[in-house]
Amino acid sequence: MTSRTAVRGWHRTLTIVLVAVMATAQVSPALAGTFQRSAVGGVVIESDGVVQNATADQRAALAKLRREQSAPPTGELGRAVELRRVSLRALEEACRQALQENTGRLPDEIRFLGGLQRVQYVLVYPEQQDIVLAGPAEGWKIDDAGNVVGITTGRPVLQLDDLLVALRTVRSAREGAISCSINPTQEGFRALRELLDRQKQSGQSPNIPQLEQAMKQAFGPQQVSLSGVPENSHFARVLVAADYRMKRLAMNLDPAPLPGFPSYVEMIKNGGKDPQVNPRWWLACNYDPVTRSDDGLTWELRGQGVKCLTEDDVMAADGSVQPSGKAGESAQKWADMMTERYNELSVKEPVFGELRNLMDLSIVAALIDQHELTATAGCPLDVLTGAAGDLLVPEPWFAPKTVPPQCSFLRTRSGWVVTASGGVQIESFRFATRVETNDAVKQVRDQDSRPADAAWWWN
Repeated sequence: MTSRTAVRGWHRTLTIVLVAVMATAQVSPALAGTFQRSAVGGVVIESDGVVQNATADQRAALAKLRREQSAPPTGELGRAVELRRVSLRALEEACRQALQENTGRLPDEIRFLGGLQRVQYVLVYPEQQDIVLAGPAEGWKIDDAGNVVGITTGRPVLQLDDLLVALRTVRSAREGAISCSINPTQEGFRALRELLDRQKQSGQSPNIPQLEQAMKQAFGPQQVSLSGVPENSHFARVLVAADYRMKRLAMNLDPAPLPGFPSYVEMIKNGGKDPQVNPRWWLACNYDPVTRSDDGLTWELRGQGVKCLTEDDVMAADGSVQPSGKAGESAQKWADMMTERYNELSVKEPVFGELRNLMDLSIVAALIDQHELTATAGCPLDVLTGAAGDLLVPEPWFAPKTVPPQCSFLRTRSGWVVTASGGVQIESFRFATRVETNDAVKQVRDQDSRPADAAWWWN
C-alpha cells in the first residue's frame, strides 16, 4: 500500500487523475487460451505485464472459452445452501485421485471449492483428523465477462488456487502484510512538477490537450508492487485488478456500476470541498474479532470483510511522497460509500467479491497457523500447503508490472492536484489474533452430521 501525489503552484486548480489506459486490442478465439491466463475481474494483464481494462470482445471471448470448458454443477452441488462444508483432508485426497487419473485438469467442483462463496467457519475434528471449512454456497456459472459466479446471487465463488497460495504464503504473511499497490515513480513526479513549473513560469494559458499529452509523457508508467504472494498467481492478479478497478471508479474513468454511486470527481464537481492535497484510497480487511469455542475446535469469521480507507498525500520537491495522516472531506465520503455499498458492488463488479474471498482465505490460513490447528486435528495438509512437493501447483498467470497513465481533468479553485495511487492490504494475522470466546458457536460443529457417503463436501 503506497502513495500518490500532489503537485502545486498553478494559479488555477485542476485535479489530474492518472490511471491506466483502456485496452483497444481485440482477441480472436484462437488467442483465447492465452488470454484466459491474462484476464481476471474485467482487467487484462498482457504477457509484458501491462495492466489494462478488457474490451467487450475480450470479455466475450473469455466467457465463451470458459463455458466451453465447463459443465454446470448438478444435484446437491447446484443447490443454494446456507452452509456447505468442505473437508480439507478429503479435498487433498480428491486432488490426488484426480491427478493420478492424468486428465490434465482438476474437475470444476474441486477448482471452485464446491461453490463456497465465503468461509464462515473453520471446524476442527481431531477424532477424524480433519479440518473443515464451512460457509454459504450454491451452484456456479460463467457470467458474460468470464467470471465464475453463483447462479442465484452473482457473487464469485472461492477458488482452490487462491487457497493454495494463502496456505503456502502464511509465514511471509506473518512477517508482513500481503499487499499490492500501483504507484507513480519518484522520477515521474519530479518530471511532472518541473513541467508544471515551466508552464507556470511561461505566463501563458495552457493548451489542455497538449498539456495532457506532455504530462503523460513526463509522468511515465506507474509501477505495480506486490508483496507476500507470488506475482504470477491468480491471487496477485485479483489484488491488482481490484485496486485498478477501484481507482477507475473513483476517478470517473469508468461508468458507475450502481445507481447513486458517484465518483470522487463527480463529488467535487457537484459541490464537494476542493482537494488541497492528493487523496489515495486502499482496500483493507474489515472483520470483527474471530469467535472461538472454549475447546478451540470451532472458529467463526465475522464481519463484512473489506473496507475502503483514504489518506491525503503530499509531494516534496524531489518527487517523493509522504502521507499526511489526514483525509480530505470528499475523499473520506467516497471511501465510506465504497465500504457501505461493498456487498452490492461485489455482485456488479465480481472482482471485489473475489478480493473478499482472498481475505477470507488469508485469515483462515493465519488462524490455522497461529493456533496450530493442523496439530490439533492431526491433519498436516501436506498437499495443500506444498509440503508434499509439487503434486499440486497453482496455475501460473502473467505477472502485472506496469500501468500506462491517462489524465482526466477537473477545474477547481486551488492548484494542481495529482492522484494516482492506493492499493490493497491484507493484515491476516492482525485479525487471526483478535479472538473472543463464546461457546454458543460450538453448536455449529456439534450439529454437523456428515453423510456416510459424503466425498469431500456436503450440505
